[in-house]
Amino acid sequence: MTQQDLSKQIKRRRTFAIISHPDAGKTTLTEKLLLYGGAIRLAGSVKSRRSQKHAVSDWMEIEKQRGISVTSSVLQFEYNGYCINILDTPGHQDFSEDTYRTLMAADSAVMVIDCAKGVEEQTKKLFHVCKMRGIPIFTFINKLDRAGKSPFELMEEIEKVLGIKSYPMNWPIGTDGDFKGVYNRSKSQIELFSDGNHGQSVVSSIVGDVGDVAFKEHLGEQQHQQLMEEIELLDMAGDEFNLNKILNGQLTPIFFGSAMTNFGVQPFLESFLSLTTPPAGRTSNIGEIDPLSNEFSGFIFKIQANMNPTHRDRIAFLRICSGKFDKGMTVNHVQGNKKVRLSQPQQFMAQDRVIVEEAYAGDIIGIHDPGIFRIGDTLCHLQDKIMYEGIPVFAPEHFAKIYAKNSLKRKHFLKGISQIAEEGAIQVFKRPQLGVEELIVGVVGALQFEVLEYRLNNEYGVEVVMNQLPYKYIRWVEMENFDADSFGVTMDTLIVEDEDQQPVLLFQNEWSIDRVKERNPKAVLKDISSRRINI
Repeated sequence: MTQQDLSKQIKRRRTFAIISHPDAGKTTLTEKLLLYGGAIRLAGSVKSRRSQKHAVSDWMEIEKQRGISVTSSVLQFEYNGYCINILDTPGHQDFSEDTYRTLMAADSAVMVIDCAKGVEEQTKKLFHVCKMRGIPIFTFINKLDRAGKSPFELMEEIEKVLGIKSYPMNWPIGTDGDFKGVYNRSKSQIELFSDGNHGQSVVSSIVGDVGDVAFKEHLGEQQHQQLMEEIELLDMAGDEFNLNKILNGQLTPIFFGSAMTNFGVQPFLESFLSLTTPPAGRTSNIGEIDPLSNEFSGFIFKIQANMNPTHRDRIAFLRICSGKFDKGMTVNHVQGNKKVRLSQPQQFMAQDRVIVEEAYAGDIIGIHDPGIFRIGDTLCHLQDKIMYEGIPVFAPEHFAKIYAKNSLKRKHFLKGISQIAEEGAIQVFKRPQLGVEELIVGVVGALQFEVLEYRLNNEYGVEVVMNQLPYKYIRWVEMENFDADSFGVTMDTLIVEDEDQQPVLLFQNEWSIDRVKERNPKAVLKDISSRRINI
């Protein structure tokens, strides 16, 4: 392949994550983008269970039952000459660690906000991760077909709560359940709302110039006059459009619409594609790597076991950062210090997968993991030894003792625990001083315990007993010649080991942390392992 052809393929890639608080409509928006891209014909999963419809990006059975996303999914489709990779992420805060990792693989983010609820708690956390990375953030204010806050109030909230300036790309006409459409500022035209088929297929909007007499008659004198006044106010007092600030994450373009009814989704997609840029360079131990380089490289940001219940497989998600990937190529697994042949590369449409012959910088592919990869690992051209920045890991906040109900199932139990831990969903600790090995699981969000129990039962055939523990804080111990027997702890402190056999302390309160520091002045207590990277 010539350098020109390689450059052409990479420059048409767009890779972004969709983030939001639960129930803001993130997964629905994802579906509608697929709808306009021709990847699906009707919204809602083609697979139904007792006529229930599920989002195509929610592939895990527990997601369908609970109606929430608990793991990130990757979706790829073509639109108007662009190759688009969408990273749909969990909205629930108990699964935020998966979202944080996924954001490391994205070049930009789309923030979905419910017009009635405004900026919610989880949106703040996810926004700040994007802000720290300096990636472009696009805002889609959703559910305009329902009653909600005024657009001016929402803009003010975004600026005050999130600390980012905004520029409305369009402006809603009518609120509080009387939504008529939007005024497209870049085209100086009105686009009227139609909800006739409840968002099951593509809907075309009626468009026309803002000064058209027919629109004045349609909207009514009062609403038309209000629109003209609001447009004038925006032009005079609002922030100016500045593409550089958008691309640096300093200004967020705002789009108003309704994902459920499809209104505003296609204009958003087309505007987003025109504003965003191709895959950017990534920082490594030898400097920034140019995505247009001929040398292939990428990093693993997610591992998922049992995506296919029939084959019980294990997939590592790889973000390609530079060059071209070819099926069957042999690459250097830097952390493992070995050569690996990637023979079954896959791309995704939720639970559906296809084998791909080639992929380019910006693409996300799945590769078979025989148990050798870890989150954050770098794969690159055989001559290279580059290592990309590590993936953030977060300290668990909830802990539980776990064991298999049937001791004969212990082998399956340990396999399940090990594989789910390698996905990054849980962290596992042991009490080596006991005669019988006891496992303690730590998670960032308590709902992860329910998912863990469900997956062990349904994917590994193991029923478990979990006893939640009172510990709330975790500290890794760094000191020479650590001895658990002589180390001074309080009565309510538990000494355990992590998977790297590093000593770890579990605390019930901050008072105990202070006492342990006083009793062990030579020890350094850290809230994350030195072998992992904090955010």
